[in-house]
Amino acid sequence: MGASLALTSVGLLIGPLQGAEAATPKIKVHYIDVGQGDAIYIKMPSGKDIVIDGGNKGKGDALVAYLKKQKVGDIEVLISTHPDADHIGGLDEVLDSFKVKSVYAPKVKHTTQAYKDFLLAVKREKLTIKTAKAGVSLPVKGVKAQFVGPVKDYAKSDLNNWSAVLHVAYKKNTFLFTGDAELKSEQDMIAKKKTLRADVLKVGHHGAKTSTSATFLKYVKPKYAVISVGKNAYGHPTKEVVTNLKRAKATMLRTDKSGTIVFEGNGSSYTIKKSK
Repeated sequence: MGASLALTSVGLLIGPLQGAEAATPKIKVHYIDVGQGDAIYIKMPSGKDIVIDGGNKGKGDALVAYLKKQKVGDIEVLISTHPDADHIGGLDEVLDSFKVKSVYAPKVKHTTQAYKDFLLAVKREKLTIKTAKAGVSLPVKGVKAQFVGPVKDYAKSDLNNWSAVLHVAYKKNTFLFTGDAELKSEQDMIAKKKTLRADVLKVGHHGAKTSTSATFLKYVKPKYAVISVGKNAYGHPTKEVVTNLKRAKATMLRTDKSGTIVFEGNGSSYTIKKSK
């Protein structure tokens, strides 16, 4: 792997691996550094591959190269959390470069070129988009992977709250992927008593103050909070969110400071690796 994407271990957090444990199936979650945007790759314990979002336009080729370095052959599940360009922009290149078996996205449309390119790529692959919404489970053995949001329809202008929110549990390893879900979506997921508790939280909307409320964090109780963020004019991550995460005693990790961040879980503990 090239120097820019080389990963450095920062330690096993709970106990050393024993010989018998070394063969234990692992879940690997890659929070890929795509600048100001989101792109996540999950290697499930069964070997299945899931991709969530693809960064901005212009990031697709780098994302494809990264996935190929991870020896991804085909992709069982590709998820577009919502149509914003900094999430959907690189997914057309992913669809063009890999055999993708199923695509999930919330039932909301957009008029941007990035969204149109995504739809055209799905059409070229002769796939039908499955609706990502609360209660829908992914057909992946060995884990429980279920969408916990969106729990309802929002205004068409309210794209962030349409975000597909995915909860993944592998034994005691738990992850929550929030897209750009904002306070309204957070409140609705809490009200519907969705499973939100997770060791590792992908912080909503790159650390914008419109997401990651103190109330939401009381339900998630994250040990780690990953902020996918790059150079931006929005002030992400905001002081409000950083303060909320500190009060929740979550260890913060940022892609703009640590590069690509990889969590590897054996069902009970984690190792964390960073590319810089």
